[in-house]
Amino acid sequence: MRTHVASLLHDDHMATLALIGRLEALLGRHGPASAPDATAAPVATLLRDVDQAVAREIRPHFAFEETQLFPRLVEAGQDELVEMLVAEHEALLPLADRAAELASGGRGAGFAPIVWAEFHTVAATLAGQLTAHVEKEEMGLLPVLDDLLDAETDTALALAALR
Repeated sequence: MRTHVASLLHDDHMATLALIGRLEALLGRHGPASAPDATAAPVATLLRDVDQAVAREIRPHFAFEETQLFPRLVEAGQDELVEMLVAEHEALLPLADRAAELASGGRGAGFAPIVWAEFHTVAATLAGQLTAHVEKEEMGLLPVLDDLLDAETDTALALAALR
């Protein structure tokens, strides 16, 4: 990847996939009927990370793409790509918000069986859909950005993304 923006998005994607890997490992060790001890340090840390990732990484990442990149892509004739990614953002955000809400509550009070079952379902769905979304962006969006952005625009957008 030659553009700074594509590199920054790629780094975000790798961090998201690492978090998803940790989340899927927890879900694999504890089925929907077997809540973990949310006070155990590794579990509490993971729940905190899920909660924070939504507010500090996923939402800002999607917002940056939608406000700064997608209009440029539409101008370049990439309407179908943009429509697909926006639709996925719209499907992913409610799942991410619910997973963050449940993670936050579980970290604070532990998981009642019904709450853990919901978290397990929501988190597993989010993990699968978010992984597929990242793969689409890695294969479809990032190469287009490398071709689309000139050096000046790339630098300006990369600085905006870091704020």
